[in-house]
Amino acid sequence: MGKTLDNIYKHQSLVYKYFLYVVSIALIVFFFPKGGKFKYEFQKGKPWQYENLYAPIDFSIKKTQKEIEEEKSSIRANKTDYYTYNASVVSDVRAEVAAELNTLFQSGNFSAQQRQSLRSLSEEVIEDIYTNGVFQNLPESESTVVVKNNEAQPVSPSDYLVLEQAKREMSNRFSGANMVGAPRLTEILRNSLKANLSFDEDLTKSALSDELSKISYTRGEVDQGKLIIAKGEIVESEDFKILNSLKDEYESELWMGSNYYFILLGYTVLVALVLIMLFLFLKRYRSEIFQNNNKVTFIFFNILLMVLATTLMTKHYENYIYMVPLCILPLVLKNFFDARLGLFVHVLTVLILGFVVPNSFEYIFLQTIAGIVTILTASELYKRANLFISVGQITLIYIVGYFAFHAIHEGNLQNIEWILFGVFVLNGLLTLFAQPLIYMFEKVFGLVSDVSLLELSDTNSKLLKELSDKAPGTFHHSLQVANLAEAAANEIGANAMLVRVGALYHDIGKMERPTYFTENQITNVNPHDDLPPKESAKIIIDHVINGIEIARKNNLPDRVIDFIRTHHGTTMVYYFYKKQQELDQEVDKEDFKYPGPIPFSKETAILMMSDAVEAASKSLKNPTFTMIDEFVEKIVKGQMQANQYLNANITLKEIEMVKKVLKQKLTNIYHLRVEYPE
Repeated sequence: MGKTLDNIYKHQSLVYKYFLYVVSIALIVFFFPKGGKFKYEFQKGKPWQYENLYAPIDFSIKKTQKEIEEEKSSIRANKTDYYTYNASVVSDVRAEVAAELNTLFQSGNFSAQQRQSLRSLSEEVIEDIYTNGVFQNLPESESTVVVKNNEAQPVSPSDYLVLEQAKREMSNRFSGANMVGAPRLTEILRNSLKANLSFDEDLTKSALSDELSKISYTRGEVDQGKLIIAKGEIVESEDFKILNSLKDEYESELWMGSNYYFILLGYTVLVALVLIMLFLFLKRYRSEIFQNNNKVTFIFFNILLMVLATTLMTKHYENYIYMVPLCILPLVLKNFFDARLGLFVHVLTVLILGFVVPNSFEYIFLQTIAGIVTILTASELYKRANLFISVGQITLIYIVGYFAFHAIHEGNLQNIEWILFGVFVLNGLLTLFAQPLIYMFEKVFGLVSDVSLLELSDTNSKLLKELSDKAPGTFHHSLQVANLAEAAANEIGANAMLVRVGALYHDIGKMERPTYFTENQITNVNPHDDLPPKESAKIIIDHVINGIEIARKNNLPDRVIDFIRTHHGTTMVYYFYKKQQELDQEVDKEDFKYPGPIPFSKETAILMMSDAVEAASKSLKNPTFTMIDEFVEKIVKGQMQANQYLNANITLKEIEMVKKVLKQKLTNIYHLRVEYPE
């Protein structure tokens, strides 16, 4: 049992990767929509590449979403408006007219016969006007129904009577009358008439809902055994609808009973294959990333994030699948690692998503091309314009690709869904979110981006200003080393920005005791003259440990601290070692060695060479081309003989290129000129 635990402890990094692998597969399969996958791939306008397809089951031909929406729009446009006949309004009008007539009769001399005539006439007019009812305004709908005494009565246009029209008709009716009191009766009726047909919004909505609910989502049936499409036949519009209907029926039926577990197993195997490819790539070509569990977790987290976003969009808003800014993935990974890894992970993620998105061929094609464009165009993201240019090109690729596929499917440029252009533009805008996302990832995963390196390279930053104040000689030395190392890194294709930042901070430990380092000694007084060689060596060696402590207090990234730790490797403080030997033949070399570790990357190896060459170059007096050449060769050869580059992935050819750059730069620093003959 104890031995088993020891083995687990020794291989805990590998155990964690297995755990991450299994959890990632489980999460991705869980995110996938619950449905089977139709075994045939087909596209509108392309030939059917399989054998003759006969209907395996009876199924209905589903209407397209566009057809259903058109039916709904037609029903809404031709809906019936319902109005309620309000009898109480008629009673109120009668009562008001009767009251006004009584007032009129009391103020004038009217005979009993005249009074009866005016009352009868008013009742007759009111009865005529309100037979069908009066609208306040002319109904807009072509189909209008009046509900009177719980009976729905369709109203034709000739029956329409609007309030203003009713008043005019009533005035015309009395215009030629010679009856006593007729003008006054006209005025009373005009003032008393009111609309009694009111719009019934609830009943209208209820009737519309009933009509919409009656819409059939299918149009026709296909019987089992019927030929759907023959081999080589072009998938026309009608064939495409039938095939899609069969696909939907097949996928909904497939995800049932025992089929569920087989489909789940299939998805699991395919996702496992894709993710194992990622692990194999990392182990073979990016071993330093494979060994770092934090970086592996970061890569898997980004894959899961994109799969989750895309599957959620597929489930709820399938038509807007391209709104998910998938190109953020290669942008982020290229920023933290390299272009090849970014593209590889992007392609694998697109392959995973190809299982679940509609029109998977189109999706995989467009997203792969967009990812390649992202990798080719997105460089130096710390320059704001570069990100905008890259996003513009990605958006253009989506639009051009959509045009091409639409032309293939439709054979023309009609019926283009212009809303998709808005989706592509929104995708581009969301891709700009890569910058704040990179910042958040830096804080969460402790990684370093080029943007952060650019900020750290600012010589006005707090730590570098402190270095220039306390140890001006060291600061000047760091600047010179940064220039040498950056040029060398550019020559061999290493991370020049990282090397420059590492060079600027590599000697910050000298701030603790600046006068003990020759570049900061303004006078000829050397404090080492009063110290034993062993103690002097300890002070010199301690600048590495002090530098690491200062860097951590100031929250410098680990990638920058690596340069402080490795810039002397495990070399010796040779000067004080020799001085100690003069005093005592029995000297322990370990007391005069830097703690290490030795450089473990191209960048840290370049800094070691540049630092040693720049520091030692101060001892050159009246240098010539030959002196500089021999000088650089001697220093680098000594480091190689001391096995300082065994762990760095730098080749002999690259070391020769670095030496060449260092020689050229030193020649420029010392302003050497060709000696012309007299």
